[in-house]
Amino acid sequence: MNKSSLHPDDVPPIKTTLLDELLHRQLAETTGKLFYQALTPLTRMLLSHCHWYFQANTSPLVLIIISYEMESYAHVGDAIPQIVNRLKRFSNSSTIRIYPPSENQIYWEIGIDELIYGAD
Repeated sequence: MNKSSLHPDDVPPIKTTLLDELLHRQLAETTGKLFYQALTPLTRMLLSHCHWYFQANTSPLVLIIISYEMESYAHVGDAIPQIVNRLKRFSNSSTIRIYPPSENQIYWEIGIDELIYGAD
């Protein structure tokens, strides 16, 4: 491997620090709060029946939704256009990962840059 000609301050760190992890956690928490505030009341109610959070330590930003029951899983699928429109306010290249209630089933992953929806 060639040694970089860049100054050490211009090269990304080799491993993450505790401060990096704290900043990622704060970014995920703040993004989650702002995202929730931007949702319609109906979508808020839908997500209140699921466990959801953001992963900000990955690129792109990932919204993880874990459904507790098949009915809410189906409704989350129906709400994807509204969720995508709100999520695009925070990142144009985010990913949504939706987990069904059963551990034996495979999650559904959607890259929002792959979808085009009109404004709601």
